[in-house]
Amino acid sequence: MAAKGSWHPDDARSWRREFPRLPALAALRAFEAAARHESFSRAAAELFVTHGAVSHQIRALEEELGQPLFERRGKRVTLTTNGRVYAERVRDALLQIADATRVLQAGNRDKRLTISTMPSFAARWLTPRIGSFIERHPELDVELLSSNSLVDFANEEVDIALRMGSGDYPGLYVERLLDDVFFPVCSPDFNGGRLPELPQHMAGMPLLRGEGDPWKPWFEAAGLDWPEPRKGLLLQDSSLLLQAAAEGQGVALIRSSLAYNDLLSGRVVRLFDVSIDCPWLLYFVCAADSLDLPKVQAFRQWLLPEMERFRAILSQWSARTSG
Repeated sequence: MAAKGSWHPDDARSWRREFPRLPALAALRAFEAAARHESFSRAAAELFVTHGAVSHQIRALEEELGQPLFERRGKRVTLTTNGRVYAERVRDALLQIADATRVLQAGNRDKRLTISTMPSFAARWLTPRIGSFIERHPELDVELLSSNSLVDFANEEVDIALRMGSGDYPGLYVERLLDDVFFPVCSPDFNGGRLPELPQHMAGMPLLRGEGDPWKPWFEAAGLDWPEPRKGLLLQDSSLLLQAAAEGQGVALIRSSLAYNDLLSGRVVRLFDVSIDCPWLLYFVCAADSLDLPKVQAFRQWLLPEMERFRAILSQWSARTSG
């Protein structure tokens, strides 16, 4: 008798009896979809393959089984009696495989924390700080996604989103993190180091434009009756906008939270003491039923004190630079 856990030739013979050569999984998926729709075309659309690919897979399956599964009448197909019975059994088997896969992935998901945020916030704020969270929670695999698109928590494997917006996200848990302000910055070497001393001195200077960050409200706050700039470099990402300003390509209107590190290092300088409130606030967002997950709470409990410290530093710094 073979020792427990060892392999014996009888095992292989037993396996072959219980599991004879199985049809290809791709053929079974094509058959199940075609049987459910009773249409090769709709099955092809569902599986993102061609009509010909589905037809080929099913013919190969029928040849392997030695009998037809569909009756073909021109472009229409209907299941044979045996085909209908086989389709039900195949569907049950595929559902069991799908359920087993979901259970296995769910176990892995418990240890993976996926965070989505804007590229600018990821680059300028989160990435330089998140190392301390990873050190505190080595049991978690952290995945940081940078995207300007809103997260669809129902259909995407994302646990947390950090978003600039209105905070009006129905059905989700939303927590306000940070207010912000806009003001102009540029390189200290911009214009040969001859920086404008008053807002009106910016006339004729290159003004960098950000996607969705208009200059007009700041002009009004500065007492300038100027139209919105229509020319000049346009950048969709605020981090790139700040980079362009640091490289001396023009004056950028930027949020204080993004400019903070570059201002401290001297890569850019603030112009004037005029600022305007940012119309969008930063929010912590997650699915309502995910809030109490240990990994989500771990990140939230790390993030809130980090954000509180940053708000205090930002407030003190803003008071000094705008006074």
